[in-house]
Amino acid sequence: MDLDDWELSVEELDNLERDALKQIAERNASSSAATTSAASLQSTLPSAFPATYKREESSSAAPTIKPSSGEDKVSGKSSAGNSGPHDANHVKQLKEKRYVKFFLHASGNIAAKFSYDQILVEACRKIPKASWSAKERLWMFPLSSLSIAEKVLREISGSNLELENLDPLVQCAVAAASTMPDLRDHYEFIPNNIESKLMPFQREGVRFALQHGGRILLADEMGLGKTLQAIAVVSCIRESWPVLVLAPSSLRLHWASMIQQWLDIPSSEILVVLSQWGGSNKAGFKIVPSNTKKSVHLDGVFNIVSYDIVPKLQDPLMASTFKVVIADESHFLKNAQAKRTGASLPLLQKAQYVILLSGTPALSRPIELFKQLEALYPNVYKNVHEYGNRYCKGGIFGVYQGASNHEELHSLMKATLMIRRLKKDVLSELPQKRRQQVFLDLGEKEMRHVNSLFRELEVIKGKHKLAQSEEEAKSLKFAEKSLITKIYTASAEAKIPAVLDYLGTMVEVWPWFLLHPMYSEYKAKASPAALECSFFTFFITLD
Repeated sequence: MDLDDWELSVEELDNLERDALKQIAERNASSSAATTSAASLQSTLPSAFPATYKREESSSAAPTIKPSSGEDKVSGKSSAGNSGPHDANHVKQLKEKRYVKFFLHASGNIAAKFSYDQILVEACRKIPKASWSAKERLWMFPLSSLSIAEKVLREISGSNLELENLDPLVQCAVAAASTMPDLRDHYEFIPNNIESKLMPFQREGVRFALQHGGRILLADEMGLGKTLQAIAVVSCIRESWPVLVLAPSSLRLHWASMIQQWLDIPSSEILVVLSQWGGSNKAGFKIVPSNTKKSVHLDGVFNIVSYDIVPKLQDPLMASTFKVVIADESHFLKNAQAKRTGASLPLLQKAQYVILLSGTPALSRPIELFKQLEALYPNVYKNVHEYGNRYCKGGIFGVYQGASNHEELHSLMKATLMIRRLKKDVLSELPQKRRQQVFLDLGEKEMRHVNSLFRELEVIKGKHKLAQSEEEAKSLKFAEKSLITKIYTASAEAKIPAVLDYLGTMVEVWPWFLLHPMYSEYKAKASPAALECSFFTFFITLD
């Protein structure tokens, strides 16, 4: 009779045999005349357990039980004992279905998650550089071990294994990032005057940028010194200068002054492209108008251009060979249909080093990140539908306004291209107070009246020097003071458009402000603009 006809598991047969042998021993003890052969033992088994007893579905076919010998009776073993309970359990384990999930950990390693299984544990120990995280209850290993990990798990003999691997987009992104050169040895080239002023978390940001080949998204919260970190990174790769800086129009002169402050280069080598210029240039920057009919030559060591001007300068920009590009407030590139996005993207993609700065990386709206990711890794993020379906809760008609697999996307960005710190995380490293000057460019139209008042003031000063009587001198002195008051008022009014432009830029990053206007004109004109921009504004007045 074949073993399968009994529909019993190996364990059940072992127990059955053990009970039968016990009964035989008892009979032998009570009656010395009674003899039992191994064949009679086998014939009694089916009657004791009818064929209607159901076998466990997960059990495997056990070897056929052969008649036992006399030695087997004494020792309590049979020929079936060669595949006893331990071996039978092992066979059963091999046949059980297993589920293993690979996913990208926030550390940048690959994590393997599965229910406890000794066979899987033994397999994970064979993966190069694999380690067990008791806290997270995960096996983790570097990306370089992924292919070996897949092979080891699939080679489990007789295993019914279901392996959920990394998403193809994740695999492609991590593989691309792993090919970037590690430039951390360039850190030593930072000038001492910069390195000594960096806070610990800022040094970490610079090293992160160098480690990832100089193509990163620096997403620190506003006020943590992203500009200085970017300048520090650029100072490490001086051999790749000149540098192109893309920034909102209100931050162009701020970038020029920061570069002049931290880097030992002549101010004349800092080129700033302005659509109109009505202010003074005491710093000595090279100012280039963008509204001229003449061709614009970007021949500075640092060339600062606003996003709005990039489409107008598309040809000279593409003709230039900028290996280093900094894109400040890179969330300005979130709209795929905007002209500035379409014009800026090719410049970023062809550069060797790209540093994107954004205090608001829109992690809750993944579709707004796509163009920035495409700028850093165009060969990875080349299909908006693949990205949208994975991370934007892709719906019909290509509408990607939602969010999905949020944790995976965040881990992927942190592992490959993004570093982000919040103020609360680095509060112990920050000074109690920081004072920062922001220089704004004033338009020619706004400065026209102010300049005319300055010319009038120069005339009065000249007359005052030539006054022939004390009465005439007093009159001219009074007129001079009156004119200076008018200049203060007029200059305050002239600054309002530039200030509002700057606030409009900042509202993208920070939803509330504390303003201390020196003149009533500021409050009168800034308040409606603040309400229009939908950000909270608190005014402190001196009265």
